[in-house]
Amino acid sequence: MQTDYFTTESYPVQQRPSVWRETLLQHWLRPNLAGSGRPMHGTVLSGRSPQGIEMARISSSPQTIERLVDRSDAIWLSLHIAGEATLFEGGHAVQVDTGDIVYSTAAAELGLNFGSDFRQFIVRIPGAPLKARLPSPLTLAAGRLSGRSGIGRVFAGTLGALAESFDSLGGDQIASIEQTLSEFVITSLAESGVIATQGGMRATHGALFNRLLRYIDANLSDSDLSLGLLARCERTSERTLQKLFEASGQTFSSHVRQKRLEHCRADLANRLYSHLSVSDICFRWGFNDPAHFSRVFREQFQVSPRQYRQLASEASQQTLRVAVHRGWPAGYREDAPPVAGDPPLPGASAVSEQEVTQGVGLHHHLCANDQTIHWGYFSHSLTPVLRVNSGDLVTIETLTQHAYDDYERMIKGDSGAERVFHWTPERKNVDRRGAGPSNASIYGRGSGEGFGVHICTGPIYVHDARPGDVIEVRIIDVLPRLSANAKFEGRVFGSNAATWWGFHYNELLTEPKPREVVTIYEIDYSHGHGACAHAVYNYRWMPQRDPSGVMHPTIDYPGIPVDRGSIVENHDVLKNVQIPVRPHFGVIAVAPRELGMVDSIPPAYFGGNIDNWRVGKGATVYLRVGVEGALLSVGDPHASQGDSELCGTAIECSLTGVFQIVLHKAEALRNEPYADIDYPLLETADEWVLHGFSHPDYFTEFGDKACSDIYEKSSLDQAMRDAFRKTRRFLMTSQGLSEDEAISLMSVAVDFGITQVVDGNVGVHAIVRKALFEARAQGKAMDPDHARVDA
Repeated sequence: MQTDYFTTESYPVQQRPSVWRETLLQHWLRPNLAGSGRPMHGTVLSGRSPQGIEMARISSSPQTIERLVDRSDAIWLSLHIAGEATLFEGGHAVQVDTGDIVYSTAAAELGLNFGSDFRQFIVRIPGAPLKARLPSPLTLAAGRLSGRSGIGRVFAGTLGALAESFDSLGGDQIASIEQTLSEFVITSLAESGVIATQGGMRATHGALFNRLLRYIDANLSDSDLSLGLLARCERTSERTLQKLFEASGQTFSSHVRQKRLEHCRADLANRLYSHLSVSDICFRWGFNDPAHFSRVFREQFQVSPRQYRQLASEASQQTLRVAVHRGWPAGYREDAPPVAGDPPLPGASAVSEQEVTQGVGLHHHLCANDQTIHWGYFSHSLTPVLRVNSGDLVTIETLTQHAYDDYERMIKGDSGAERVFHWTPERKNVDRRGAGPSNASIYGRGSGEGFGVHICTGPIYVHDARPGDVIEVRIIDVLPRLSANAKFEGRVFGSNAATWWGFHYNELLTEPKPREVVTIYEIDYSHGHGACAHAVYNYRWMPQRDPSGVMHPTIDYPGIPVDRGSIVENHDVLKNVQIPVRPHFGVIAVAPRELGMVDSIPPAYFGGNIDNWRVGKGATVYLRVGVEGALLSVGDPHASQGDSELCGTAIECSLTGVFQIVLHKAEALRNEPYADIDYPLLETADEWVLHGFSHPDYFTEFGDKACSDIYEKSSLDQAMRDAFRKTRRFLMTSQGLSEDEAISLMSVAVDFGITQVVDGNVGVHAIVRKALFEARAQGKAMDPDHARVDA
């Protein structure tokens, strides 16, 4: 379910009352803030279901809230979760206890006074889904339903559970709740005596009629359900029951038909029932003639059942597009996309065995062009573009996928970049960009659907590397890729895009909201180690039509050519602000074990999109080999990045790295710190850096839903726990500490940091300083008994 979150903490203290009033007015509420002498605070988490049921969880400081008159036919419910509350309605004051439910129609005037900090859960149910579940128009006075006993307690428990979880429910779950919530509301209020007796019925007749309605609800799927059957069950005459229905303003047949149609409509819109035909669904709810069902459905909803299902499916896909930031939609049914059958993959011109033999011990150079890169995915089925032996040096050119943010500065004149980014109506050199289907059958964004975005150079085959071995990737040097445009000769540029997948995106304060903003930076290397970056200009992303004719309202596909005429450059941004340059590679990966293609965005046990700025010159990355040859790839070059990569990207800047690749065979591993790794381990001159993720092996954990669930179920808490567990193990295995020693040391001497929050699989890293163990190492070296044991 798509939700919106608001907090006054985003605003200066003096602005909070006004923005709070504006926010509550959107929910038909008007606050009168109490003068408590302390800064007010308030949060609202709100959402709207496809059928229009509105939900909002509100917490705030003491105040009075007036319910504004809404001339609709909706029911308004408010569950009191915490705090001191009093209901004012019609000149009467009623105390509201925790668990009580305040109810009214949307047209009723009432107010709630909160004498302390409070929490409320508000549900507004529109009239349309209610009408199908009521025997006659609803007459409802405002009031309070006790949540301490009886049906009120059950109702309050249900609303309380919904209040805590509605923001995490998927589309199919919300559809089920929509179908049952309205009936539960009516039943609860009716059995509590809140809803007035229908049609002037006497109490005995009202009780009988309510039993009839419950029996009908329980037996709708029975095609033999009839008035005669109800009369026999109640041991009364059909004539008596007919009069009860007439008193409620309808007939038995019309009531049953309406109820069945509502259930059929809900099932047609529910993806969980997409395997059922329209006929299956009509039979499921008691219709025995598909043609008759189709006719009455069209009369009721002005569209055929088949057309309604199609429209609901399209709406569902649009909802998925918003709800799932990246990766495969949760409701999309397709097997893991195979490599076989796709167009030939980049890198088909692999070097020969003879060339490798001649190059043993030599320094290889791997250029970046359309034949040596793969864009947005990893796969152990990729053809290697280079083969090396342990100890070889390799210079690897890498390109940023954001180069088209400024074609003039980052692509023009650069033959390698021009070949990779070439895209015209006639030809797209690198067609597949991402792990999605090659025919763009999900969103139509382009081949690969952008389910993975990084331009990765490789893969590189390491001779004799087998699963279980460890690859050591030493970063000897990192060099800038100069602009090849004569206009910018000798200068270096990069791009930072504040995007829709950024952590900030739903927290914007100023208009327009939402928005994506690209900032172009120049990187000045003239001062050596004092290199810095400064902003040149920024612009707001405007919808772009790519050369294939697809419109991109957001940055939803990598390498989209930007029409410079569609944007406005804003100069003098971040004026006189200098950013220290920390060149590094966001992606260093060996091939995953899994079949097919793997999205390049979420990092995991194989490395990948780690996005740690410490993976730069002088650092070493250790990775466990998963497939024969390791198949090493490098990409996502950054000029600089802060921990978290908050807005979605770093300063994305093409770089060239010099690497030495060393193979450690599994059978030769002893007590080395990397002997027990199943995660990317980083070593610098002074530190060990361990990488934890929300789900370190999300393929095993989520199975065939991995490519969608990883984006929906990742959290900082899980990543922190994984980093803790890995660090505890590292200290116990590599340093010989007991568990209690390791836990104490972690708390007093290990720094944990947020690696990134924007790559689906959230990352937390632990920094273990080597200096902690210098005296311990010296003691071991001087201990003759220890020396004999090691020997």
